[in-house]
Amino acid sequence: MKFRTFKYPFALMLVSFSFLQTADAQIPATEISKLSQEVSGLRKQGPSGLQLFLKSHASKLNINSSDAVLSSSALRLALDELCQQRDCYASHLYWYTDIEQAKAAAKTSGKPILSLRLLGRLDQDLSCANSRFFRVALYPNGEISKLLQDHFILHWQSVRPVPKVTIDFGDGRKLERTITGNSIHYILDASGRPIDAIPGLYSPKAFLRQLKQAEVAVKDYSKLAKSDREAFLRKYHSDRLNSIQTQWVADLSRLGIQSPPKLVKVPSNPSQPPTAERASSLAVSKMRVEAPMLTAFQSDAERNQNALAEITDQEVWNKIAQLYAADVKLDQNSISLIRAKKSQPANTKEDNLPIIVKKFETTMALDTVRNEYMLHSQIHQWFMQGKQTSSVEALNEQVYAQLFLTPSSDPWLGLFPSDSYSAIDNDGIR
Repeated sequence: MKFRTFKYPFALMLVSFSFLQTADAQIPATEISKLSQEVSGLRKQGPSGLQLFLKSHASKLNINSSDAVLSSSALRLALDELCQQRDCYASHLYWYTDIEQAKAAAKTSGKPILSLRLLGRLDQDLSCANSRFFRVALYPNGEISKLLQDHFILHWQSVRPVPKVTIDFGDGRKLERTITGNSIHYILDASGRPIDAIPGLYSPKAFLRQLKQAEVAVKDYSKLAKSDREAFLRKYHSDRLNSIQTQWVADLSRLGIQSPPKLVKVPSNPSQPPTAERASSLAVSKMRVEAPMLTAFQSDAERNQNALAEITDQEVWNKIAQLYAADVKLDQNSISLIRAKKSQPANTKEDNLPIIVKKFETTMALDTVRNEYMLHSQIHQWFMQGKQTSSVEALNEQVYAQLFLTPSSDPWLGLFPSDSYSAIDNDGIR
């Protein structure tokens, strides 16, 4: 298994560093205590502390022998704690979890802030699906990791806990998954002012393009007098929206489509809280994971209605996504991480990794074009109108309510419609 700086075979442990003492009784308590103290001190030093940790443990992290699994397991868990990101061994990215500390680092370094908002926590295995896909497809990517390390201050913040579902098969087997929830990357200046946003999952090349464009925008914005900055943002987002519309027409022309479908209009003030199934459909990769469980909760009428919505222009979206197939190719780091994390079903004798990777790339391509044309275009319009875009908190509230369809006003995230009936005591609320 090859990564940019080091390589080793292993099975990923599904626990956080805080629970090292229960992770494996064979890990010496003295090693746990020493690593814990080391991480606590280095965490305060920011990204430079991460580099010191990687350098000081390079010899152990470079061991290829499977005999070193215990030691490397403890180190990987320590890395997760130090980076505040699950699977940090693959990305080497340091994340701030305090926005004020991130802003201070941005002012000192002159770098913009990439602020991720998600359901759940980035340092836990069961964060929302899109954030998990970021950790596999984007953050370990060699080009993306280097760009983020060199040009951005990284920060994440949990919007709310992510709903989890455990299916107990009654024979000792359990299946744990998350339901609903989306994620978004905000590009902020050193004061925390939003400059742009990247909603949902994008392909590696598309994500790189978005980051580079936004970085230039932050630098140009910061050079201007304060009186000229809002006009600059309106012009920047107007140009970006025009570019999206031009590309949309060009894509349809390449497909020979004479009567193009309209881009989906996001309701500005829905009269009823959106359902979890509708919110899930906005992110295709996430929907593929969650759909079986969400479908099990639906009535026959809901299934018919959603089936009609699913086939509307779906063929067109698939064809557009195919135009960008080259952008979604996962690099070897990401493929290695997928291999390390996946299970091998008992009824599958041959290696099905190539099939998994191909299918994931296909759905990621579809996510990319839908997010850019449907969601990012709406965000550009909000910036042009100055509609709750000066504060990242206000903008994020608007994004989750109107784009991701998971408003904070609905404590059940669409999983408990007010007009539903379950015939379970207290509707199953525990």
